[in-house]
Amino acid sequence: MPEGPEIRRAADKLEKAIVGRPLRAVEFAHARLKTFEDELAAAQVTAIETRGKALLTHFSNKLSVYSHNQLYGRWYVVKAGKPANTTRSLRFAVRGTTHDVLLYSASDIDVLDEIGIATHALLQKLGPDILSRALTARQTEQQLSSERFQGRRLGDLLLDQAFFAGIGNYLRSEILFEARLLPTRKLKTLQTDERPVLANAILTISRRAYQLAGITNDPARAMALKAAGVSFGQRRHAVFERDGLACYRCGDTIERAELNRRVFWCGGCQH
Repeated sequence: MPEGPEIRRAADKLEKAIVGRPLRAVEFAHARLKTFEDELAAAQVTAIETRGKALLTHFSNKLSVYSHNQLYGRWYVVKAGKPANTTRSLRFAVRGTTHDVLLYSASDIDVLDEIGIATHALLQKLGPDILSRALTARQTEQQLSSERFQGRRLGDLLLDQAFFAGIGNYLRSEILFEARLLPTRKLKTLQTDERPVLANAILTISRRAYQLAGITNDPARAMALKAAGVSFGQRRHAVFERDGLACYRCGDTIERAELNRRVFWCGGCQH
């Protein structure tokens, strides 16, 4: 499933292609949404907002299209009138004068007004967005102090979108590696000096993944590995999907276990 950084990078591309431009058409695959097509096509897209793994396409008529890629959804930006190079099923299309933005394979799509957004079952439960420009390390640390989360294991908690929105499976392993914490630790066991370290790791790794197109490894290390001919898959992350291999930081063996989903860590660095 795409995580927050991938959804935000997709949103950036959509914004450049369609925001503020006249529209030729808006199309939905779902019959119940087709009544909105003409009304939306007569408006313009004013913004593309992400909330964790969800995306809101805002229109100038005060309606918004909510979409969640889930496991298989994928956005494409193509020249106006050109088909995307895919065999997937088209679910939502916004067709402009120069480009079309197309969402394939996603099944969770809806048209919402302001009240609908405020009361949406998923949106109202989301925690702070990890890629929000307004989110600070101090606010992140305050979230770590919330009483409701103290009894949870870190490996489970980081996947809870009510804790932070946008963290998925690869980010949780990389965040915990950066913070030198085992996924089995409970939040309430963190020492005073460990909480700001975890708070900074949440922001640093998530923003690095956004800025570097999914790379969470130390940037200098990733560049050195690239120069040495190491594949993208093996230089991209510090621990995720590197079980059985040597840790880049300490040389110990990366381990893997099932904790809700597969999680990776270094026993030499994380404690």
